[in-house]
Amino acid sequence: MADDGEIFWYEPKMRGLIPLDDRFHVSNNLRKLWNKKPFDIRFDTAFREVMMGCSEREETWIDPVILESYCQLHDVGHAHSVECWDENGLQGGLYGVSLGKAFFGESMFSRKTGASKIAMIALVDRLRVKGFELLDTQWMTDHLRTFGGYEIPQEEYLKLLEIAVQGS
Repeated sequence: MADDGEIFWYEPKMRGLIPLDDRFHVSNNLRKLWNKKPFDIRFDTAFREVMMGCSEREETWIDPVILESYCQLHDVGHAHSVECWDENGLQGGLYGVSLGKAFFGESMFSRKTGASKIAMIALVDRLRVKGFELLDTQWMTDHLRTFGGYEIPQEEYLKLLEIAVQGS
């Protein structure tokens, strides 16, 4: 965001995606952790708290304007959170925006080992059940590649995006 409050649109030449089909990968160790059910998975019960958790780092783009903007999107049903809870409270999660059959992942965090990864598995499961076609991560990281994440050129992405956003 600029000093004058203008918000810039970021559109990478290569776009990161997480597959929603059988290419989605969960390592054996993570699968074992998932099966132990170390967290109570909840959706949309603590959206603001998830965003605050995602902002707890040295550098963050989540300033008060972004926080309130996304909370308003949540209030009208476009922004969602996946939360990992245990007896000590919120331990990790992620949030993003959905439009049509596309979900745009924004950020994730962990206070306990594996919490954000468990949230990712829960998100993919939920998106599959609801018939989503696209899980956008903007850019690709080594962490996201462990789930089978991959990149596609912007032209290809825009075609997939158009189809997914029009889906209902």
